[in-house]
Amino acid sequence: MKEKGNSLALIPILVFLLFYLGSGIYFEYIHPTEGQMGFYVMSVVVAFGLALIVAFMQNKELSFEQKIHVCAQGVGDENIVLMLFIFLMAGAFGGIAKQAGGVESTSNLLLSIIPGRLAIPGLFIIACLISMSMGTSVGTITVLVPIASSIAGTAGFSLPLCVGTVVSGAMFGDNLSFISDTTIAATKTQGVDMKDKFRENLGIALPAALVTLAILCVIALRGESAAFGSYEYSMILAFPYLVVLVMALMGVNVFVVLGIGVLLFFAAGLAGGSLTVATAFSAMGAGTSGMFETMVVTILVVSISSLMKEHGGFAAVLSFIRSSFRGRRGGLFGISLLTILMDIATANNTVAIVVAGPIAKTISEEYHIAPKKTASLLDTCSCIAQGIIPYGAQVLIAASISGIPGVMIMPWLLYPYLLLVMVVISILKEKKED
Repeated sequence: MKEKGNSLALIPILVFLLFYLGSGIYFEYIHPTEGQMGFYVMSVVVAFGLALIVAFMQNKELSFEQKIHVCAQGVGDENIVLMLFIFLMAGAFGGIAKQAGGVESTSNLLLSIIPGRLAIPGLFIIACLISMSMGTSVGTITVLVPIASSIAGTAGFSLPLCVGTVVSGAMFGDNLSFISDTTIAATKTQGVDMKDKFRENLGIALPAALVTLAILCVIALRGESAAFGSYEYSMILAFPYLVVLVMALMGVNVFVVLGIGVLLFFAAGLAGGSLTVATAFSAMGAGTSGMFETMVVTILVVSISSLMKEHGGFAAVLSFIRSSFRGRRGGLFGISLLTILMDIATANNTVAIVVAGPIAKTISEEYHIAPKKTASLLDTCSCIAQGIIPYGAQVLIAASISGIPGVMIMPWLLYPYLLLVMVVISILKEKKED
């Protein structure tokens, strides 16, 4: 017997969108403040906090204590707890890697290898590798956009093209990285291993990346050769990222990968003089602190989702999917659309996955979709939307550093557009099952 849906149970999501998306549009486009990104004026924690209050006010049949129990069951799920622990480990790794200077050394090492004639496709490859190693698209963009701007000036390439190339590569790495927030959220909300999601993702992401690379090679060969500057790098500081990348691709447990990565950067930083014992521990602490908002948002969203499910909200979404989409393909399109809409609304791909994850899991069970496929779609579709929207952190930061409007970068975001095409093709290739 199918559970009766209650569309009113979805009101907390509407409340969140009203406050977060509404304030973001107002402060970004209607009443902007110089130096302030409008979508970061209202904390996402505050917006979800208000939504949680509304969720608690619904369904008078349950007492306050019963609603607390519902939330506790959701937050106490082993996959959610595991996800929170991985966030902490990823934060410590990112903090010590940044403080040690690993990012700069790795990118400079790769820049010294790339021929000037292939500067544009080289930027794309470097962005892909750095983002996969770091697990953050924003960090990759921050490091590489200044270099992309320099290449545009020396070789006569379009600045939006160079910046868009970096953003594209950053989204590729973010989508496939084993230590990315999005990968952690996508796999743990669906209860699947990262290596399984990676293999599923690779069949979609790699063709899109190869076509992007081919287009960029054609563009590069028509332009002038870029004059790279002299970039200093340390093999000792670049080595830990290489080890982390190889271990992750081998499918080693993420805790082992991150733990070894932290130890390697600790040793490399001490050996290279970029770290002391004190600064290393301080950097790890700062890195874990930087994950606190993501963890709080996760707890809030899981609580809201648990209450919405209890109140019949998930059943209402399923009812809509059933009436709008047919068979397994329809379920896959439903999950993809849900994820993209959540990212457009929240302007944060990790938050979008955490919000859409529980609903997507219910849809996948209804339509007999493999959890690894659902996790792949969650991660991929959130990265597609996040890599394109002009008010997302990636495009906003790239535009701010390069000094050009985000809308000028959008036509050159080749990889996210091609990734969307590959997602559609992959769904259409699924066996039709009604």
